[in-house]
Amino acid sequence: MVLTAAVAALIVTVYLTYWNKIPSTIKIRAGVEQELDFRVPVSGKIYRVREEDSAPVSSVKGAEDKGRKAVESLSGSVESIPVNFAHTVKVRANEIDTYQMDLKLFGVIPYKNVDVEVIQDKMLIPSGIPIGIYVKTSGVLVVGIGEFENSEGKKISPAKYALQKGDYILKVNGEVMENKKHFVQTVEESEGQDLVLTIKRNGEVTDVMVTPGANQNQEWKLGIWIRDNAQGIGTMTYEDTDNSFGALGHGINDVDTSLLMNLEEGTLYRTEIVGITRGSNGNPGELTGYIEYDSDNVIGEIKENTEEGIFGICDAEVEAASAFEPIPIALKQEITLGPAQIICSVTGEPEFYDVEIVEVNLERDNINRGIVVQVVDEKLLTLTGGIIQGMSGSPIIQNGKLVGAVTHVLVQDSTKGYGIFIEEMLGH
Repeated sequence: MVLTAAVAALIVTVYLTYWNKIPSTIKIRAGVEQELDFRVPVSGKIYRVREEDSAPVSSVKGAEDKGRKAVESLSGSVESIPVNFAHTVKVRANEIDTYQMDLKLFGVIPYKNVDVEVIQDKMLIPSGIPIGIYVKTSGVLVVGIGEFENSEGKKISPAKYALQKGDYILKVNGEVMENKKHFVQTVEESEGQDLVLTIKRNGEVTDVMVTPGANQNQEWKLGIWIRDNAQGIGTMTYEDTDNSFGALGHGINDVDTSLLMNLEEGTLYRTEIVGITRGSNGNPGELTGYIEYDSDNVIGEIKENTEEGIFGICDAEVEAASAFEPIPIALKQEITLGPAQIICSVTGEPEFYDVEIVEVNLERDNINRGIVVQVVDEKLLTLTGGIIQGMSGSPIIQNGKLVGAVTHVLVQDSTKGYGIFIEEMLGH
């Protein structure tokens, strides 16, 4: 029994050790032969997800001790191709498509099913410019439920059992709520009559009924805190040749609920960095920007607010003024530990600063923390102490390719920060 338990414990340990070595989704470029060099004792087969619709994988090659040997193509009557990641595997697919791999550890123990996505190769313009951000919520966001005293001095909370923190109030008695002011006015004009609120909660729309209460000033209230917009600064990660952009590398979350804000509309503004608060261990620093929220300073429109960042269309003048040329993207399996650079504008203009990629987490659940970088550039360390707030979205460059974007600072070590893979931003 002891021997059996020891063997089982060893198997579990080995299994967990190898689990994160191969991601659950692998992306490869169409029309380009690429190496998958995981060096894990895992083997299996690759096959089409939809055979009737799919284009064939041109070839898969496995590296053997005495060179490379071609393996049968996935075409014609061939259902699948064997792969062995104990060696370097070369793969090529000619067209955009989706495949799957069934893998086993040591060829025996079920390991995982891996999705293989063939994507179009991409060239992007790394940016690194500071941006002012304004977003308006779709509906009025409830950020808290409270209570107040009525005319009799009794504490009441009319919305306590009807609304929840994180709800979006879309309509009142069928009337669309344009903003926070509109909602407050509608409640005040209710004169205490029941209100039917159309709300969005956890992605589902439903109706709830609430009866306002009068405070000591005879004003009709629901006893909730609400918000309808958010502002801040960040860094643009990339621009595409069609004037689309990606920025931040993480979504805009409400500061009180920590939930991703539902976006109705958003605007990018030209901003100027006017101050730097250096970071230190336990105390994250920040960039302070000056933003004039007028039409003359608008440089783009935010279309999406997602966990992977904010995305939209920037003005043509932004691309025209870019300091950099388009460069290839790096897929996550191509990233290596070692020297890299980030681009940010702490001195007013985008500049390259040296960093080290110290961790690459291919299978991390938190998509915004797949990369860990450490600042080694003495100039940047002197200016900022490392990674600070406002640098979110700073492009990470390695070997002339766009790897991803900085997303967060490690609070206990300001010289280090997390990053997101660029393929995650492009796949939002």
